Order: sequence, then structure tokens, then C-alpha cells
Amino acid sequence: MVAVLKHRRLRDFDWLVAALAITIVCFGAWEIHNAQPTETFWQKQLIGLGIALVAMFAIAFTDYRRVIEMAPAFYVFGLLLLVLVLIPIPGISLKINGHRAWLRVPGLGQFQPSEFVKVTTAIMLARYFGKHRYAVLTLKEMAVGGLILGLPIALILLEHDAGSVLTYIPILLVVLFLSAIRMRTVIAALALSIVVVPAGYWVGVKTHLVKNYQQERINVILDPENADKRGFGYHTWQSIVTVGAGGLMGSRDSEYSQSSLKFLPEPHSDFIFAVTAETTGFIGCLLLLASYALLLTRLIIDARRARDRTGMLVIMAIVGGLIFQIFINVGMAVGMLPVIGVPLPLMSAGLSSVLATFIAIGFAISVQLRRFVN
Repeated sequence: MVAVLKHRRLRDFDWLVAALAITIVCFGAWEIHNAQPTETFWQKQLIGLGIALVAMFAIAFTDYRRVIEMAPAFYVFGLLLLVLVLIPIPGISLKINGHRAWLRVPGLGQFQPSEFVKVTTAIMLARYFGKHRYAVLTLKEMAVGGLILGLPIALILLEHDAGSVLTYIPILLVVLFLSAIRMRTVIAALALSIVVVPAGYWVGVKTHLVKNYQQERINVILDPENADKRGFGYHTWQSIVTVGAGGLMGSRDSEYSQSSLKFLPEPHSDFIFAVTAETTGFIGCLLLLASYALLLTRLIIDARRARDRTGMLVIMAIVGGLIFQIFINVGMAVGMLPVIGVPLPLMSAGLSSVLATFIAIGFAISVQLRRFVN
């Protein structure tokens, strides 16, 4: 009987999702090497992949319902990590590129808690909204959902990491949309955002909450022709040039590429898509986006097969977050969106992002494995 169960687990394991994620990370490591051939970022990425695979299999073969039951503990632990980041402890909390968003673990290295808290927040929201519903969402329930999301967002805002904050918002929106929210509420929220977002930006400018460099990055997108290409428009302009240099099939002269000559800032992280466009061209970018589309489609299929609403909501929240990050990062690379420091999932260098994404994928596989379990 045990042998039959083990065979069934291996048979039902979503190997396609795992294979796609691994392939994208390996391709990303190659592009990281192209971007920074003299650095060790690509080697660290492959080491991170090994650690992430262990975490993915551990989560996949754990009953996701137990994880859901422990969601409040994971959520509170994540909040404590975000608080710890803000306390200036020498050698523990780190400030990099003006953001105090990293923790150093002696003997292991540094990690970014906000990436992991994204997963715990999605699980907490799914736990709250995952019960069987017989009526539409009430204002109280939406307010509680906003509070669950608002606590980590408030702490991340204190880190001055606006890019990470934006990646949290789709998680709540997806969960609310799939939790019997009234369509008139959705329409009203969209109409209200048309007024609130510009008004909020204006207030932010007047109160100096929106910094000068953030204003300039937005102005670069709104009026690229008059942007200072050596000042605030430098990142966007160099990224556009790098993307264009790839042409249809990619540039073969890697020794004199934009990234290797140090013209493109942060080529191994924020602008890895621009490096991909330069080295593999339009065809390579299409194949990469097709791989993402296949991965996301497969995750949606897993969500549809979930035995309960909670598992479905977690997977769809993860899918919503990944789609948003891909859209933002690619938009940054091609000059359609302002530079806000959002990494490209599974491609950009960074152990925290890769590990958090594989933990989320492991949870989705766990749901898939137990779709017939009572």
C-alpha cells in the first residue's frame, strides 16, 4: 500500500512546473554570466537553485493543509523579520543601495525578508478568505484583508522599498476577486483609483513623500525625448539601447556589449531582460515569455484542480504576483514603465527571490499532489 502511495505521489507530481522553473533559472544564470562575466553572481544563482530545490521538494511533500493551519504563526514570524530589518543592528541588518531591507545570517549570507513575507501573506489571506462562501464579501471582510496586507506593506515602506510594496498589491486583489466580491464594487474601485492615484501622487509630491528622483523617473517615461539621458533618464535610456542592440537573433559580440562595457546599470538583476534581449534578440525574448506563459498556465491548471478554495486562492495569488512582476520588469526594460527595482522572477540574480518563488511553487505542487485526498 505504501509503495502504491509513493508511486501515485511521483505520478501526480507536477514535473512540468518544476522543469520549467529550473530551466528559467538556468537560462537566467547564463544571462547573469553574460551580464557580469567577471563576477560570481551566476555561480551564486546556481547554488541558490540547489537550495531552492530542496525547499521546493520539502514543501511539495508536506500536506499544504498543515501549512495553512500554521499560517498565522508564519505570518507573525514574517512581520518580526521585517521589524528586525528596521533595527540598525551592526552585522545583522544591512543597508544596500539606500534600502535597509536585508538581514545577514552568520555563516549563510544575506537575504531579503520581504520576498518570503510575500508568500506568508498570500497564505494568510487565503486562510482567511478560503472558507466556503454563501454570500458576497462584506466591508468588514475586505477591511480585514486590507489589514493583513497593510501590516507588511507599512513595514516595507519604512525600508523605503517602493518596488517591493507594489508587488504585494496584486496578491490581495486576486484573492478578493476570487472571493465573491461584488462586480459593482470592482467597477467602483477602478473608477475611484482613476481619481485617487493622481491625487495621491500630487499629495506625495507636495509633501515630499515622493522623492525627487522618483518624480524624475516617472517624467522620463512621460516625456522621454526631453529626459536627461545622462541623469535620471540614464537607466531607462541605456536599457532601451541594450534591448535594441539585440535585433532579431541577438548580438554575437559579447565582449563589447552594453552590459560588459558597464553602460547598463544593474544588468544582473533589474535589467536582466535587457541583457537577454541583447544576447538572444527578439526570438530569445519571445521564447522566454512563452516559457513564463506555459509555467503560469500550468499553475492555473493546478489551481483549478485544487480540492479546496484555500489551496486555489494561494496558487492564484502567487500567479497574480508573478504576472505583475514580469509585466513591471519587462516594462522597465523596454522603457514603458519607470525604474522601480522589481526583479524578473527566476531570472534576476538574488537568492531570496529564487528561494521564495520555489517555495511558492512547492506549495502549488503540494496542492496538486493532494487533490484526491480527503
